[in-house]
Amino acid sequence: MFAYIVRRLGQSFLVMAVVSAISFSLFNFVGDPVNNMVGQDATREDRIRIRQELGLDDPILTQYTRFICNALQGDFGLSYRIKRPVDDLIMERLPATLELVFVSAIIALVAGIAAGVYTGINRDSWLSKSILSISLVGVSLPTFIIGIGLIYLFAVTLRWLPSSGRAGTIDLGWWTTSLLTVDGWRSIILPSITLSLFQLTMILRLVRAEMLEVMRSDFIKFARARGLPERSINFVHALRNTLIPVITIIGLNIGGLIAYSVITETVFQWPGTGLMFIQAVDFVDVPIMAAYLVFVALLFVIINLVVDLLYFAVDPRIGRGGS
Repeated sequence: MFAYIVRRLGQSFLVMAVVSAISFSLFNFVGDPVNNMVGQDATREDRIRIRQELGLDDPILTQYTRFICNALQGDFGLSYRIKRPVDDLIMERLPATLELVFVSAIIALVAGIAAGVYTGINRDSWLSKSILSISLVGVSLPTFIIGIGLIYLFAVTLRWLPSSGRAGTIDLGWWTTSLLTVDGWRSIILPSITLSLFQLTMILRLVRAEMLEVMRSDFIKFARARGLPERSINFVHALRNTLIPVITIIGLNIGGLIAYSVITETVFQWPGTGLMFIQAVDFVDVPIMAAYLVFVALLFVIINLVVDLLYFAVDPRIGRGGS
């Protein structure tokens, strides 16, 4: 088990090293930072002075070492456009993104597992067939089409929910939340549903497929022969044996929610890190782009590590096999 964890940690460090190298390359291959920071009227002396201040004339290895050292301290420099520390900008936008991802993950997990278990147990019922048919929408339609459709229906036509923005925020000092007010929940409903639909569909179909496979296994037949209650068979024995692949896809899907939030936040103008990244791309704000790539990669790595550790709680044989 210890060797398994050490190997996973080594793989995680390798991934972060590759992502950091890609992020650093943005500073050298995506435009000239000096041109993004000064106007056309800047003199040659001003440009030379700024390049020296940014250390752009240093050797590439020196620049990369400085980038890594600063990144380990959470320092990604100043935004070219806003002229503020990038880490401050990310921390201001992070609560909005994490709350959106949290609500979307809850919707995807609860609805996806419940619908998957139901359709797996009652695969021939009309309701199961209807759920599977409707779930094709979450897979077939692009995220921005679903978001625009929800805006048109619930915000424009019915006028039940706001079409964009994050309302009802409360500043707790260390965190800015919108989950403590009615307006905050009204503003997060549409973007969270939009973000969760694809992941919900994937979880639903995976749980259903695993339930169908497990329900045909011998130990389920023996459990019925022993006279165990059907509820115990379905939700204790069958569901438990579907958790290994489900945990895997759930871990990847949470990372996917963070990645797909770029599109959702753009459609709903949700003031999170995804919208900030899109705005940074428009203005070629390289420090924000690099910091966002490192941030998302770090979240993926942490989530995958947590998923790997959860395997031991579900099936300890994995740890023995990994060692």
